[in-house]
Amino acid sequence: VKLATHAVTGHKVAVKILNKNKIKQLGMEEKVHREINILHLCTHPHIIRLYEVIDTPTDIFLVNEYVSGGELFDYIVSKGRLSADEARNFFHQIISGVEYCHFQKIVHRDLKPENLLLDANLNIKIADFGLSNLMRDGDFLRTSCGSPNYAAPEVISGHLYAGPEVDVWSCGVILYALLCGSLPFDDESIPNLFKKIKSGMYSLPTHLSQLAKNLIPRMLEVDPMKRITIAEIRLHPWFQHKLPPYLRHPPELMEKQERIVDQEVIDEVMKLPFHKAYGNTKGLANGTLN
Repeated sequence: VKLATHAVTGHKVAVKILNKNKIKQLGMEEKVHREINILHLCTHPHIIRLYEVIDTPTDIFLVNEYVSGGELFDYIVSKGRLSADEARNFFHQIISGVEYCHFQKIVHRDLKPENLLLDANLNIKIADFGLSNLMRDGDFLRTSCGSPNYAAPEVISGHLYAGPEVDVWSCGVILYALLCGSLPFDDESIPNLFKKIKSGMYSLPTHLSQLAKNLIPRMLEVDPMKRITIAEIRLHPWFQHKLPPYLRHPPELMEKQERIVDQEVIDEVMKLPFHKAYGNTKGLANGTLN
């Protein structure tokens, strides 16, 4: 990944360079194209933005939003357990982004602090959609993927799953890590780790609030049919506390707001010398231009 600067605007971007021969040798062609297709669907303040794909005979260049704050994982390691308010702020943003993915029929399947990036203002950006999949009505997934410590029981057991419920489990593990500074399920032995996950063997520290002690077990419910949903998480009192106004909207309304183009901005853009090469306001409004 290279840090680059847009020559005209001075805007910093992260350019991921993928060599086509290496992708083919590693059998990652499907994974790469899946990630590109999924990122094209996503326009959300807490999901990493894919601005452009440049396809050459030898390489694929992914021009992504640049975020300078590193991984949430490193932030937790450096600070230890977070205060309830700071953990909740991160969790609000994570759930909003995941809810938007599910609205777009995308299940991430590899949610963990290493895949949650932070911008300069410590805002969450969900990244790494390489293991994601698009859900179709009536379809179930079986692929066992994701990091073992964050994987749901049904995933490591090889059972069929619809999709959203495995992301809820992973979010429950992340919430535990935010509030406790450690993982609920951990063991050097993978068989023992899987045994703990499948049986839901973990303990809640005494310092957690009663509301947090109510929410986490509902997310880490072994039975996916009984597990809390994203919609129910949104209504939970712990989540509702200090919820920012911009995250109170359902994903369909948020998507419409993201597509609103400021006419004053358009007028200024159209004065610039490169505007003819980039089309008109329709492209800005429908998201084909950014």
